[in-house]
Amino acid sequence: MAEYVGAVDQGTTSTRFMVFDHSGNEVARHQLEHEQILPRAGWVEHDPAEIWTHTREVIEAALREADLTAADLVALGITNQRETTVVWDQTTGEPLCNAIVWQDTRTDAIAAALERDGHGDTIRHKTGLPPATYFAGGKIKWILDNVDGVRAAATNGDALFGTTDSWLVWNLTGGVDGGVHVTDVTNASRTMLMDLQTLDWDDELLALFGIPRSMLPEIRSSSEPGGYGSTLSAGPLGGEVAITGILGDQQAATVGQVCFSPGEAKNTYGTGNFMLLNTGTEIVRSQAGLLTTVCYRFGGDAAVYALEGSIAVTGSAVQWLRDQLGIIASAAQSESLAQEVDDSGGVCFVPAFSGLFAPHWRADARGAIVGLSRFTTKAHLARATLEAICYQSRDVAEAMESDSGVHLDVLKVDGGVTANDLCMQIQADILGVPVSRPVVAETTALGAAYAAGLAVGFWQHTDELRENWNESKRWEPQWSDEQRSAGHAQWQKAVSKTLGWVDVQ
Repeated sequence: MAEYVGAVDQGTTSTRFMVFDHSGNEVARHQLEHEQILPRAGWVEHDPAEIWTHTREVIEAALREADLTAADLVALGITNQRETTVVWDQTTGEPLCNAIVWQDTRTDAIAAALERDGHGDTIRHKTGLPPATYFAGGKIKWILDNVDGVRAAATNGDALFGTTDSWLVWNLTGGVDGGVHVTDVTNASRTMLMDLQTLDWDDELLALFGIPRSMLPEIRSSSEPGGYGSTLSAGPLGGEVAITGILGDQQAATVGQVCFSPGEAKNTYGTGNFMLLNTGTEIVRSQAGLLTTVCYRFGGDAAVYALEGSIAVTGSAVQWLRDQLGIIASAAQSESLAQEVDDSGGVCFVPAFSGLFAPHWRADARGAIVGLSRFTTKAHLARATLEAICYQSRDVAEAMESDSGVHLDVLKVDGGVTANDLCMQIQADILGVPVSRPVVAETTALGAAYAAGLAVGFWQHTDELRENWNESKRWEPQWSDEQRSAGHAQWQKAVSKTLGWVDVQ
């Protein structure tokens, strides 16, 4: 009898496969990093073929190491980096170019033109998103306009678009031999092409971007009782398993943190930071620089919406200390290095490498380190990096309170950076509220498993999932109100120094 649910977690820097039991405990895991391709300043790409190869490898390795087979899985869920854009040829199965990653800023002129030509309000009203480089619609347009042969292939019906969930599902279910071309409402809501009310692609928006509807996947719910399709017996699972759950990574983490009631929020600390607040079945339109997005839709139930604060660079700032500056040998070392000093010594680091996302939405911003003196050491820079993660989250939390009227009593956190105890303590200090980490910190994969398992009755209802959630650690704020206010004022001053650094046409 099948006793487990599998989940593919295809993230910005790596792909992992995890298996969970009915209590939400991890049974198996394997993970592989993929290359970050940086052709020029502001451009970030991935190789979709490498991602597909790694997906097969992590599935096979995790099952082998845990002595499991496809027969042990009741269902499979998929979660993914959301706005990253893949375009491929459905006749050959080959990508038509590298994937353009959500962090990429090459579409800044497209976003600026939409705003300048008076289309910004239409996009905001229909999609809950501002015209920005972050989202997939501009990336599809750029590929159609700049990659030889893609426009013709799209016109002929050969070119398909998808975020990485669509790319993986298409390949897992057969690829050129009948692969299913689908996505879910959460990923579709990140394209600037889906109407939040109809939950369908919008013809007016498609016309604005010049995108043929034939390229786009069918939009389905996040948890499909009938499934989107099944894996092939000859595929990496070695047997047929129904794919019944798809969620964008941040929505998956919200489900994994069991934030099923309006007013419940979580913050995921990964490559970037993403705070989501469940607003129920009501579409709450932000006045404070947040995104309105689909949180999830289970089966035929009404869609549940969320306010989201998306921050482009947090955990990747720590990677920058490691890979570009070489002042740490591993991400974990950022904690021990930062602990060598009591504070940042007046240094502020604003890692606006891709401009500033929520709540500022300034494509003209670039990273800055201010407050340097001869006293400054690499330890001060490491601590300023951790503070930058936390101050950016405070800016989002304040915008969320302004929009919703909800004041956080506690912040649920997850993701890789939450292993850094010092960073989480700094977060509690800067926010002035407790920070709580669950036993299963990798809630993104867990949320995808929950969506898949709910669809097949492995879990009967969300109350069962709430029973699985357990706190691992809690950090209480230690700073005084005066210390908190002074630190935030200095941070805001530093942010002002990053603005207007590049010209956006």
